[in-house]
Amino acid sequence: MAHFFIDETLRAEDCAVGGLATITGAEARHAVTVSRVRPGEHLLAGNGSGLLLEATVEEAEPGRLALRIDGVRTAERPSPRIRLVQALAKGDRDEMAVQAATELGVDGVVPWAASRSVTRWEGPKVAKGRDRWRAIVREASKQSIRPWLPEVAELTSTKQLAVLARDTRMLLLEPTAEIRLTRLGDLAGAARDIVLVVGPEGGIAASELELLEAAGAVRVRLGDTVLRTSTAGPAALAVLNAAFDRW
Repeated sequence: MAHFFIDETLRAEDCAVGGLATITGAEARHAVTVSRVRPGEHLLAGNGSGLLLEATVEEAEPGRLALRIDGVRTAERPSPRIRLVQALAKGDRDEMAVQAATELGVDGVVPWAASRSVTRWEGPKVAKGRDRWRAIVREASKQSIRPWLPEVAELTSTKQLAVLARDTRMLLLEPTAEIRLTRLGDLAGAARDIVLVVGPEGGIAASELELLEAAGAVRVRLGDTVLRTSTAGPAALAVLNAAFDRW
């Protein structure tokens, strides 16, 4: 089971042990030409919406992969969900955060145009940037064999985050905060979704902290050191995975 492929067209009601499933298009081409999948090999396939198939390859042609289904599993969507609001950052630091968070089990990522973000998505860059994050999430989900693909939201402003904070448990990762994330003992019993907010290289601006706190967000810190924007979100997610008994 060295490979995991995702095809959103797979439907649980059409997949039964002993039956056939077909993966086509770019995913099949990648399987055959890049991963060198051949008939007789065993692999995993899913639809990104909870379905996971154990299968044996019957046919492997560029653009078409025919699978004999050996086992069918379905996974419920985690609840409450944990989302990462990642500020746009220079270089590939925001992308590194998205990749690691996906591998660690985040349920959604939100690109944030923070006031201190050096990188800007404007014009055609908005769609290009979101598509890039989606590709990262997809590949990281395949690497970590995740039944559910995390959703990549639209580019979000601080005012839009304030609206989100009213209906979720929003946690602002801030090194100067008095409360440690590990001391929020009631998180595991939370009914609302958890939203982790990570600022850019220069941190979350004071005006943004005030606006989000007024909407109900809470400042928390991870420890006594200051983490990069690429590592803060994944580190916080690891803490929540333990608190929610996901690990």
